[in-house]
Amino acid sequence: MSSASPRLYFENPIGRLYGHPDGYAIFQFNAGPRKLPELQSLFNQARRLLELNRWHRLLTDQRLLDPYTPEEVAWIVDYWRATAAEHPEGLYGAVVMSHNVFTRLVMGQIVQDTNGATMHFRRFETEPEATAWLAQVR
Repeated sequence: MSSASPRLYFENPIGRLYGHPDGYAIFQFNAGPRKLPELQSLFNQARRLLELNRWHRLLTDQRLLDPYTPEEVAWIVDYWRATAAEHPEGLYGAVVMSHNVFTRLVMGQIVQDTNGATMHFRRFETEPEATAWLAQVR
């Protein structure tokens, strides 16, 4: 593992997106309400970061995230299915779970709806657990 710090790539009211020197993207979500276009912008920047670096791994820090709306869930599921289809080697997402029980439930639905042949989400309670798993899926 690298001792270098992640580098900020993009930021908006929804959260921050970092590139990690070990070869993965990091989403860090803010608490509070969201607007769908801002969420879409953050996710689209993540896709761009993955493509620019030819990465196939990401860490999603949802500890502060409020529950997604049904509209957001539908968009996120479609987004990850389409993104994963562009990565025949597979996309691997480690999710550090929210403290909010409703967010956890909704994320369970997203994981169930998106996991497939090329999309592999796993949920974790802590960031060290999530990064350890990402290190195994080179």
